[in-house]
Amino acid sequence: MNDLAVTSPRAPPAAMPVALVHDYLTQRGGAERVVSLMMEAFPEAPLYTSLYAADRTFADFSGQDIRPFGLNRFALLRRYHRLALPLLAPTFSNQRIQAELTVCSSSGWAHGVRTTGGKLVYCHTPARWLYQAEFYVGKPFRDVSSPEPKHWRATFNRRVTRLTLGTLSNTLRRWDQKAAGSADRYLTNSSVMAAAIKRVYGIEAEVLRPPPGLTPAGPSASVPGVEPGYFLCVARLLPYKNVQAIVDAVGSLPDSRLVIVGDGPLRRALRDRAPANVRFVAGVDDAKLRWLYHHSLALVAASHEDYGLTPLEAATFGRPSVVLRAGGFLDTVRQGVTGLFFDEPSGAAMTPVLEAASNAEWDSAAIVAHARTFGKEAFIGRLQEVAREVLVAGRAQRDPPRH
Repeated sequence: MNDLAVTSPRAPPAAMPVALVHDYLTQRGGAERVVSLMMEAFPEAPLYTSLYAADRTFADFSGQDIRPFGLNRFALLRRYHRLALPLLAPTFSNQRIQAELTVCSSSGWAHGVRTTGGKLVYCHTPARWLYQAEFYVGKPFRDVSSPEPKHWRATFNRRVTRLTLGTLSNTLRRWDQKAAGSADRYLTNSSVMAAAIKRVYGIEAEVLRPPPGLTPAGPSASVPGVEPGYFLCVARLLPYKNVQAIVDAVGSLPDSRLVIVGDGPLRRALRDRAPANVRFVAGVDDAKLRWLYHHSLALVAASHEDYGLTPLEAATFGRPSVVLRAGGFLDTVRQGVTGLFFDEPSGAAMTPVLEAASNAEWDSAAIVAHARTFGKEAFIGRLQEVAREVLVAGRAQRDPPRH
C-alpha cells in the first residue's frame, strides 16, 4: 500500500487507506458540514454511520459512498434519531472498521468503533447527554400565563432521552471514557472544546477550526414572502439552542422581524408561541439559505455552542452576529467588529444588544476579511497532515526497524 502523502486540498491523495465514521447523518448542522470537508480531504474513503436519511441532511452526501449500519433499516429511527439512543453504544462497539486509519467525526458515538488500524477522532463535543444533560434534554416550556402546550413528539423524545439517561448514564459514561481512550489522536473545533476534552477525558486535543460551511459561492434563491432586513436564527430546534429566548427578545421589538431556519422536536411549540413578527421557514436548501444570509440584518444565536459556525457563515456575506458570550462564539466573533455579545440567554439580556446591532454602522469588508481567516485549505491540509502522522506512527509500531 502506498504511503499517505500530504498534498494540496486541490489535489487530494489518491487511494488513501482511510475510512470515515460519523454518528448519524439525519440532520443539517455544523458537524455534518465538517464531515463533508472530511470527504473532500479523503475522497476515496467510505463513510460509515449508524443512520442515514438523505432527505434530512445536506445534498452533498448524495451519491457518496455512505455505508449505514443495521439500525438504518428502521425508518422510525432515521426520522427520530434520539429514539436510537439506547442502541447506539452497542451499535458502534460492534462495528470493526477495516482500514489502516479510521477518522471519526464524533459527538459521543463514532469514537466507539473498533478499528483494525489507527484511530483519529475529530471531537465536536464530549457527549452532551452525559456531561451537559441539562442542555441536551432541557425543560418543558412553561408560562405562568398560559397552559403548557402538549406536543407528543417533543414530549416523547424528551421522555425517552431522560429514561435512557436515568437508566444507563453510568454504563454510558464508562463506555464513553473507554471509547475516548482508544484514539491515537484527538482534534477539536475550539479552545473551549479543547478544555472540555481535557477536563472530561484527560486528553490533549489539538484545535483545528473548521471553515464556514456555507459561502456566497453558489446559487441563490429567494424565499417567498420574506422581505430583507430581518434578524436571522439558523439552529436546530433543541432545548440548548435557547431559540425561545430569541423569540422573546424580538417579540419585544415590534418594529423588528425574526426569521428562523431549522427543525427539531421543539418546532411546533416554538411556532405556536411566536408573535406575529417571527416567521419559521421550512424546506431551506443552501440556495435559499444564501439568500437569507445575504438579506438579513444580523444573525442571532443564544446557545452554548461547541464552535460557533453560523456567525462565520454570516460573516462571509458581510453580516454581523449577535451571540451569547460563551463557548465557541468566543473564537469566531470579534466584539464590535463582526458582532456583539450578550451575557445570558434571555430576552431581557438580548433586547438592548439587538437594538444596538440594528443602529450600528458595520464594515462589511472587515467582517468578510475575518471570515477568510478560517480557511478551507488550511483545515483540509492540516487534517491530512495529522492523518499521515497517525499512519506513520502506526506503521512504525507494527513494523519496527530491524537491526
